Amino acid sequence: MLILLVLSGLIAFLGCAALLRAGQESSRRYWQLHVPQRFHIGHVPRLGGAAMLLACIAGWTWMAISEPWFGIVNSIPFSGEKALTWIVVAVLGGAAGIIEDMTHQLKARWRLVTTLLAGILAVLVFGLSVPRIDIPYIDTYWQAMPWLGMALALVAVAGLPHSINIIDGYNGLAGLLTIITCGAIGYVALRVGDREIAGIMVILAAATGGFLFWNFPRGLIFAGDGGAYLWGTVIAIATVQLVQRHPDVSPWFPVLLLIYPIWETIFSIWRKLTQGRSPGMADGLHFHHLVFRRVVRGFFHDDEKRRMLMRNNRTSPYLWAFTVLSVTPAMLFYRSTPWLLGFIFLFVVTYLWAYWSIIRFRMQRWVPRRRGD
Repeated sequence: MLILLVLSGLIAFLGCAALLRAGQESSRRYWQLHVPQRFHIGHVPRLGGAAMLLACIAGWTWMAISEPWFGIVNSIPFSGEKALTWIVVAVLGGAAGIIEDMTHQLKARWRLVTTLLAGILAVLVFGLSVPRIDIPYIDTYWQAMPWLGMALALVAVAGLPHSINIIDGYNGLAGLLTIITCGAIGYVALRVGDREIAGIMVILAAATGGFLFWNFPRGLIFAGDGGAYLWGTVIAIATVQLVQRHPDVSPWFPVLLLIYPIWETIFSIWRKLTQGRSPGMADGLHFHHLVFRRVVRGFFHDDEKRRMLMRNNRTSPYLWAFTVLSVTPAMLFYRSTPWLLGFIFLFVVTYLWAYWSIIRFRMQRWVPRRRGD
């Protein structure tokens, strides 16, 4: 797996370097300077997703051909047909996002349609289904209606890309969350003896690491919608397969593992509907936006661009810590549905308390004070 790690990371690194100049021109031409979710100054390319997709394609291809073509044993049962299937689904899932990153003119509903088509294709070609809920009374009806498991798998593959896109607001935030998530999935996959899923996670994590070299802390390139859609599509398929193949893995393991982007999406939809606005309308009231504005302190004696960059960079660690609080128990209790459900409930309560506290300016005692405050 070391070769997969180096190959995918290097291709993503070089791909981002090659896209920096061309992407700046595209960003200058199309990207609006005044939108509610924009928290940087200047024209930064949003094509990191294209470089990561290329790296994943190279990694999946190598994983399939390394042993039969070059005699390099990797002990991963991954055929050329599987590699082609992963490539087609990932390209379909990320294509609309990459087009949006290049033109900034593709409407949200068309991006949703594209990820929905990728989800339908994934369910059909991979045979995806969530076979159980691990709640006795509900499982009786669940297993009697197999289409419910397929529908839930479709929702996961079509919806998770948009959930990750929602939290992808600051340098390194969604990227490191993806690496942490891939590490957790890979750990559980190896515990249950699934080297295929572990290899896929190594490739995605390495591609993300190559991108993060340019993204954090300098913010020279962004993942864009294409990167978020790639992350969401691959992670959703891998987690559904993990639950489907291994009865020891609770179906609530991926829910707790990804509870931050999932709950952020659910809460944002509820918040906008109660305010009489469309859930698809962008705004600056997501949890990470509030942390940026009201928790991360400002800076003195510097120009505006550098102040915003430093403040942007200091926002992500708060959310990384928030993520670890859910990922750690997910890894420890991946077999135990009661424990996973308990930590999901605890996360939701903690999120609502933190969101309300920031809104009400009650987090000040948690934040180091500047001189003169």
